[in-house]
Amino acid sequence: MISHRMMRSGILAALWVALMCTVDAGPVRADETCNSPYTAKLIKGQEDYVYVWALGVEGLGDGSDKLVTVDVHPKSKSYGKVIASVSVGSRGEAHHMGFTDDRRFIWAGGLSEAKIYVFDIATDPAKPKLVQTIADLADKTGYLGPHTYYALPGRMLVQALSNTQDKSGVTGMALYNNKGEFIATYKMPTDGGGDGYGYDLAVNPKKNVLLTSSFTGYTNYMRSLWDLVKDAEAMKRFGNTMVVWDLKAIKPKKILSVPGAPLEIRWSLNPGHNWAVTATALTSKIWLLKQDGKGEWQAKDVATIGDPAKVPLPVDISITRDGKGLWVNTFMDGTTRYFDLSNPEAPKQTYAKVTGKQVNMISQSWDGKRVYITSSLLANWDKVGADNEQFLRGFRWDGKGLKQVFAVDFTKEKLGRAHHMKLGSKALRSAAADAAGLERLARR
Repeated sequence: MISHRMMRSGILAALWVALMCTVDAGPVRADETCNSPYTAKLIKGQEDYVYVWALGVEGLGDGSDKLVTVDVHPKSKSYGKVIASVSVGSRGEAHHMGFTDDRRFIWAGGLSEAKIYVFDIATDPAKPKLVQTIADLADKTGYLGPHTYYALPGRMLVQALSNTQDKSGVTGMALYNNKGEFIATYKMPTDGGGDGYGYDLAVNPKKNVLLTSSFTGYTNYMRSLWDLVKDAEAMKRFGNTMVVWDLKAIKPKKILSVPGAPLEIRWSLNPGHNWAVTATALTSKIWLLKQDGKGEWQAKDVATIGDPAKVPLPVDISITRDGKGLWVNTFMDGTTRYFDLSNPEAPKQTYAKVTGKQVNMISQSWDGKRVYITSSLLANWDKVGADNEQFLRGFRWDGKGLKQVFAVDFTKEKLGRAHHMKLGSKALRSAAADAAGLERLARR
């Protein structure tokens, strides 16, 4: 006769296998919108949630930075509605976030402090939970303002924007393991043409290349934008370089001149491509990063975004999975543009739509049919009065035009300023968490 224990173990084992088969656990080259190629469990179908990392606003709700969950499944009864939010209990200029390689956790942080917040999104994807605060970044590295969180196998590479000594843009990267334990520091190069500034990270494992871009430091990004642009000396303190690194050794190999604050970096996700693009905020250009005939990495100005004389301020970009299209958001004119990248040497704008009075981040689904846009850039750079819209807006894209299908007013909902986004799915619920629940159920 089969014992109760054996029967229970067999049932749990079978359920474990079934659960593991519901997710794609292999490494992916996901746009979705800008995940590391080491991030597992790509959402190829309809996403269920958009996680929004929002800046707290004094006097609005609890005033704290928070991770907000919005239901984005069209068949859901709560479609286009906020279904959860979790605050960190303080304001730290919430900015960007990133998945761990197993996609069980989101790491997030703010630009005015040196803390990193870790949220569990696997136990219950609809209701993320704050499970850890990493507070040793400043002590271990001297860096301030963690910006980009980039998954490596079992580790997280964090790009900071500033430092605690003089709060300038001279900074570096910090490497942690997935438990939040510090491993190493990597300084942004200040010799050989390097300016020491940092912003985004993106890797191409096949080419053993890590690319980094550059922005500015705390003394600039925490100022009012309107005061900053009037300060000629301060405006000189923006990054004008990108760095090509040896990925395995994490050592700089070459400094590329890319004037005008190159921000987000997007590698083409087409398996046959080995090039990346970025956009420069101050000069309104698209730059192509690729190897020349001798195998040397070069940066080339290949397109203009809007009218640079009007300073549209390109902010976020999102590349399509086939590498043939690029979304570009420009903050000042609230415009979302689409560029045809069929020839990356000569991108062509084929579509433009005003999607808000101010727009910043843009994310798209893997199939490219859904696009999400948020509004906030920085607390002291956002517009004021009626132009200070704070939202998450969802759009459908049919290849010809964007159609808005829902909107969440973050001010009305007392949630703060909507900034960075990540996509979530019910199918990404942790198999370990489900198995633990089944074990508890079996013991009853």
